[in-house]
Amino acid sequence: MIELFQTLFVHPLLNLLVAMYQLFSFLHIPSALGFSIVGLTVLIRLLLSPLTATQLKASKKMQDISPHISRIRDQHKNDAKRIQEETMRLYKEHGVNPAAGCLPVLLQLPLIWALYSVLQEAVRENANVVAEVNKVVYVDALKLQSPWNTHFFGIPLGQTPSHLVSVLPLIVLIPLITAILQFIQSKMMVAAKPTASIKQVKKKGEEKKQQDDFAQAFQTQSLYIFPIMIGWFSYTLPAGLSLYWNTFTLFGILQQYQVHGLGGLSDLPFLKERKNK
Repeated sequence: MIELFQTLFVHPLLNLLVAMYQLFSFLHIPSALGFSIVGLTVLIRLLLSPLTATQLKASKKMQDISPHISRIRDQHKNDAKRIQEETMRLYKEHGVNPAAGCLPVLLQLPLIWALYSVLQEAVRENANVVAEVNKVVYVDALKLQSPWNTHFFGIPLGQTPSHLVSVLPLIVLIPLITAILQFIQSKMMVAAKPTASIKQVKKKGEEKKQQDDFAQAFQTQSLYIFPIMIGWFSYTLPAGLSLYWNTFTLFGILQQYQVHGLGGLSDLPFLKERKNK
């Protein structure tokens, strides 16, 4: 199974990376490997763009009908069968397919994992890198003649920020930027809060307060925990993988903006003030 995965996904991507590297080297572009990583990441993002757009549009539809689903649950909270029937009817009326957001993600995973595997191999600093890369390169003319330079603007892509921080303190900016970009993308995926304030209402002499369900609480926690986790990975993994991840995330932010706009990002104080002016 592993060999099949490598043959179908990892080796073709590695050949694309080598081809880009040879092209940039021929054009005398400095830090050719770093730019090859960026170029390959953008290419994969473009190939996955239709699937990602489908996923984002499905997510947007689910966010739009979320208030209606909440209303159905409140109206029929003691009747699970009725909730299911009304929810399915709502999906049909709005042309929503709950599985539409999951399938594109599953289809993207092999390519994303293969790209990660390729870059993990590419940024390794060892004497056998030329032989290891060349044995899977399809075209002899593209084979490496010498180890590629793994530095990108002075940063060794094969080293981790945690190892470099003692000699290069500013390297901490890499995991920091990674975490910030991940937060921006995650925040944009959350629906913006309504401008009107949520008021407590009284019903039959009792005050009824709006409470978040488990899914909403999990989403709120993930909004902050996931970027911190990705930032920590960026700190402990080779810098070349952060270059790939940041490029991947930036492209995702742009595509997210095309479909959702700023989304939940517009709830941030400085953006909310600009919006209200």
